[in-house]
Amino acid sequence: MKWIAIITTIVSLLSTAAFAEPLRIASDGTYPPFNKVSADGSLSGFDIDIANALCAEMAVECELVVQDWDGLIPGLVAGRYDAIVASMAATKERGKSVDFTERYYTTQPGVIVVKESKIKEATAEALDGMSIGAQSSTTDALYVEANIPGAKLRLYPTPAEVQADLSAGRIDVMISDVVVLSEFLKTEAGSCCRLLGALPPDPEVYGADVSIAVKKGNDKLRVDLNSAIKAIRANGIYQKINARYFDFDVYGK
Repeated sequence: MKWIAIITTIVSLLSTAAFAEPLRIASDGTYPPFNKVSADGSLSGFDIDIANALCAEMAVECELVVQDWDGLIPGLVAGRYDAIVASMAATKERGKSVDFTERYYTTQPGVIVVKESKIKEATAEALDGMSIGAQSSTTDALYVEANIPGAKLRLYPTPAEVQADLSAGRIDVMISDVVVLSEFLKTEAGSCCRLLGALPPDPEVYGADVSIAVKKGNDKLRVDLNSAIKAIRANGIYQKINARYFDFDVYGK
């Protein structure tokens, strides 16, 4: 009877695992090397490797969903997926709509890339009156609005579209993350451009950590993800993923 009870328990546990709901994670796939859509349509990049590692740590199946950047938070609120892993800074404004985990990496102040040499320095004064491109609904766009009111801000759905207009000379400046722009400068399209430098700091804009967004009130998932982040930092899996993409510790101090 004792063995029957043990077998029954094991079968029950296996059945529960087999039919457990997958964890649906969304990313936009437009922000390499953090996330991108590969040729076969699948998501890849640092964010995606972290998402898969967290699912493995939590012993749940990871179901990845591609969603455009502007639709990420509305889709989460509507329940189309459970979490967002898309290099999203945990800003106060976003925190009104979603809850955030602890950070899984630290954001850096935006940097600017220019095509023409008429802009000599990365200051608000030098950029006044210039046409500046940034991805919509990002901290980079917020920075321009808050610090360079004289600029002609142009917003784009994806960084690739900003890069294309910069290469074509339709805008003077692009603002984005230093890692993303460094990758762009290595490409043929980016060969015409140069990295001018980092923007003057603004803690109100660039002070937020990059975290995972979950639906408001989903405390269990938020706590489970926090535990999983801590676990992959402790067991070395995070560091292995970090080394695939960066030659520095993206997590920060």
